[in-house]
Amino acid sequence: MLELLKHRRSIRTFTDEPVSQENIDSLLKAALLAPSSMGKKPVECIVVRNKETIARLKTYKKHGTTPLGTAPLAIVVIADGQKSDVWVEDASIVSILIQLEAEKLGLGSTWIQLRRREGDSGPSEEAFRQELGIPEHYGVLSVVAIGHKNEQKKPYTDADLDFTKVHYETF
Repeated sequence: MLELLKHRRSIRTFTDEPVSQENIDSLLKAALLAPSSMGKKPVECIVVRNKETIARLKTYKKHGTTPLGTAPLAIVVIADGQKSDVWVEDASIVSILIQLEAEKLGLGSTWIQLRRREGDSGPSEEAFRQELGIPEHYGVLSVVAIGHKNEQKKPYTDADLDFTKVHYETF
C-alpha cells in the first residue's frame, strides 16, 4: 500500500486513449467498496465520457480544471445529504479510493474540488448540478479526471515524509 501511495501523483495531462470499460468497472468497484459513516452509503458517482460534456464541465470552475481539457473520463462524486450529515467525509473517501485504483491500474488522475468553489457564473457545485441533472439535496464534492498518463512524475520517497506532523499522546 505504501508503494501505491508513493506513486500516486496528480496527473494533469492525459493521452487521447479512452479508458476501457473494464478499468471503469474497477474504478467504480473501488468507489462502491468505500466505507461510510454508519454504513449509510450516501455516495453516488456520475461517469462522464462524452468529450463535449467534459469540456463544458471544465468551464464551471475558475481554477484547477486543466486536467478536464485532456481527460477522456470524469467521475463526478456526489452524495445524498438527506442520508448522511457527514456526506463530505464519505465522498472524500470515495474520491481518493477512485484515485488509488486508477494508480493501481496504471492510469493517472486528479481530484478537482467542486464543493465551495466558484465558476464565472456562480457556485461550481450548482453548475454541475444543472449540467448533470443532480437533485438539489445531493452535495457535489468533486470530479476526478482520469486517463492514460501523458506526463511522468517521480514517486514520493521517505525523504518527502514530514514526521514533525506526527504527535504521540498529545499535541
